[in-house]
Amino acid sequence: MKALVYHGMKDVRVDTVDDPKIEDARDAIIRVTSTAICGSDLHIYNGSIPQPRPMVLGHEFMGIVEEVGKGVGGKLKVGDRVVVPFPIACGTCYFCNHQLPGHCENSNPEHYGPEGGLMTEKGGALFGYTDIYGGYNGGQAEYVRVPYADFGPRVIPDSLTDEQALFLTDIFPTGYSGIEWGEVKGGEIVAIFGAGPVGVMAAKSAWLRGAARVIIIDTLQYRLDKAKASTYSETIRWEDAKSTVEQIRDMSGGRGADVCVECVGFEPDRDLLDRAKAVLNFEKGSPKVLEACMSAVRRGGIVSVLGVYSSPFDNFPIHQFFDKGITIRGGQAPAQKHIDKLLQYVIEGKVVLDDIITHRMPLAEAAHGYDIFRNKKDNCVKVVLKP
Repeated sequence: MKALVYHGMKDVRVDTVDDPKIEDARDAIIRVTSTAICGSDLHIYNGSIPQPRPMVLGHEFMGIVEEVGKGVGGKLKVGDRVVVPFPIACGTCYFCNHQLPGHCENSNPEHYGPEGGLMTEKGGALFGYTDIYGGYNGGQAEYVRVPYADFGPRVIPDSLTDEQALFLTDIFPTGYSGIEWGEVKGGEIVAIFGAGPVGVMAAKSAWLRGAARVIIIDTLQYRLDKAKASTYSETIRWEDAKSTVEQIRDMSGGRGADVCVECVGFEPDRDLLDRAKAVLNFEKGSPKVLEACMSAVRRGGIVSVLGVYSSPFDNFPIHQFFDKGITIRGGQAPAQKHIDKLLQYVIEGKVVLDDIITHRMPLAEAAHGYDIFRNKKDNCVKVVLKP
């Protein structure tokens, strides 16, 4: 089959690789009909999260069931059209039973553990996301093996197109998780840092849960324009942290936002001074956006962290966390926890997901898709690939 394979930093190619096979009774083989490039894929592409061997990337995919193992039972059948949540989870362990599939005890046996270290004792497995998260090939391919297929995949009705349903795999559950962690119940001011796909989905989710105002912050005007058009939110163009925080306080009676959602992670746009600080402190990337969230949130407010952070940072403002009484929550989104409810929102027309797509291309052009997405060329917000 054809698949997008990571070979090294900024080196991805569509190669011919072996077709996946059933390896366990609970496996299924999916023929991929649509897949997408995620901001998290860029951390591997950039070399920021190391991957020593070639691997098929991609954790946002859907398709048609081609084969099922004997242990899948009646949960799936050949011909079913499904979306697949990005965490690989068994559905039976302590964490799966507590609706925390990203912490599954069984899907990542070689690298799992309670510590959550830099390169050891990681969480549950993820599709196409390095050896330390299970080493499973991902879905930017013609076919993919899906473990625990009786727990993860959800059948999609024929009334929905691929593009209407595709983002149930990751970015919609992820954006929704940030708003749920923020305990948005109605009437809140929500500030979302990052106008990429996850930030847009967080904004859509904030409206679903009754937010009074939604403010989206980004450095790039074209992304703000796209976010405003698809979410009807207010926007702020980031010039620096100080002016951004001041604007949010001005918009919230001087207090700050009730909830700040961090959708950028450890690789924000940085100037020379930011980069020099990271080198001096032996740090990877920068926590500048998270720090801005902690300043912009009101006392007693909540900061939800959806952006990826993969290393420690010096001078983290724990004094501010304590003095303001901030609640901080984050991590891999529990996609399986939310997907059924979110699918129903899509079916009922309460939310539209496909309006963020800016580029569609065949799988054969995936390397070009990575280039324009990573380098923000051609006003790229979201790339969907068709195998």
